[in-house]
Amino acid sequence: MDYPGFLQLLNRAIQEPARSGRAKQIIRFNKASHYRECLSYLQKMKPGLSGLRSVQSSHLIRALIAPMACRERLGKYRNGVVIEEDTRIRVHGGAASLSAEAVSTLPWGVKKIKAHQTWPLSTGSQIRIGVIDTGVDFRHPDLRHCLARGVNLLNRAMLPHDDNGHGTHIAGAIAAASYDRGAVGVAPGAIICPVKAFDHNGSAYVSDIILAIDWCVRNRIDIINMSFGMKTRSKALLDVVNKAHTNGIVIVASSGNDSKRQSIDYPARYPQTISVGATDRFGRIASFSNRGPHVDIYAPGEKILSSWTNNRYHEMSGTSMATSHVSGTIALLLELKPSLSPAEIKALLRRTASPMRRRSGTAPKTSRLGEVDAFRLIREGIKLR
Repeated sequence: MDYPGFLQLLNRAIQEPARSGRAKQIIRFNKASHYRECLSYLQKMKPGLSGLRSVQSSHLIRALIAPMACRERLGKYRNGVVIEEDTRIRVHGGAASLSAEAVSTLPWGVKKIKAHQTWPLSTGSQIRIGVIDTGVDFRHPDLRHCLARGVNLLNRAMLPHDDNGHGTHIAGAIAAASYDRGAVGVAPGAIICPVKAFDHNGSAYVSDIILAIDWCVRNRIDIINMSFGMKTRSKALLDVVNKAHTNGIVIVASSGNDSKRQSIDYPARYPQTISVGATDRFGRIASFSNRGPHVDIYAPGEKILSSWTNNRYHEMSGTSMATSHVSGTIALLLELKPSLSPAEIKALLRRTASPMRRRSGTAPKTSRLGEVDAFRLIREGIKLR
């Protein structure tokens, strides 16, 4: 492959103005040796070709990510690479209402899954959870104990500060700890590594998620929380999810909030993830939750009180909130059984789930529905060798 020629063509394509908004292409190399050689030429040619300075790379899936409008510009080099157009992806944010006062009682979701009953044995201590989201509020009093530096993929010179609220809410539902009045998460001993891939509108691109997962693998994250989704399948996203899975990272993803009965969003639909639907206070599938055979487990997701930006608290509903309950529960298990594989954890979650009440017509009679039960999961996990 003529790497200098390829990169010069790529540089020209990058410098062409996009007709509408931002456009990117994900360029994956079929062979690892070709990717490494091209990357070597890229580093050498960047100083002289300004367009190449905006190219990012994912070593995990041997990909270059380039801001260019038209993939056809690279047509003559298509034999050695696979080019996929970048697409938008959004956080699974539901309705939110401001709560002016924090509460001193245990959140209903934590109580429902019996997480508090496991705390004498495990709080998820030192389990690293990568929350790929809108960032986090580093000044929130209920989160200061659990936050690592993380990374801001939108501006690497800055901390991953939350300018939306969704990421702070997820972090709090997982690991908040308050000794007076405030939010309490499922695993208050866990470490949250905020990975800011989403902007203030809760919007990102598949390429941002690829770079986020790549960062999580390189930084030895134990669990990745992905409270977001999209309707279309991405081969590049599947590849990076699979690589993280084979590296032993547990990936927890929300099913979506469209009330679909037989379909869920990507990446939750990929078999390498643990897909999560939402329940209400009565142990039924929440009306907004996607459901069906692709969902692995359900968890509380309706009117969940958690931390918010500017030291506040919000009540939110969505499969995002359910996913954070499952991520926290897995952290409780991993503190005690760190050698468990993602597949073993998924199987144990399903096997120890609590039976659920059904709304009329929400699922076929043969469907085996289950809501996460943290206490039972830990009890059964301890028995494993």
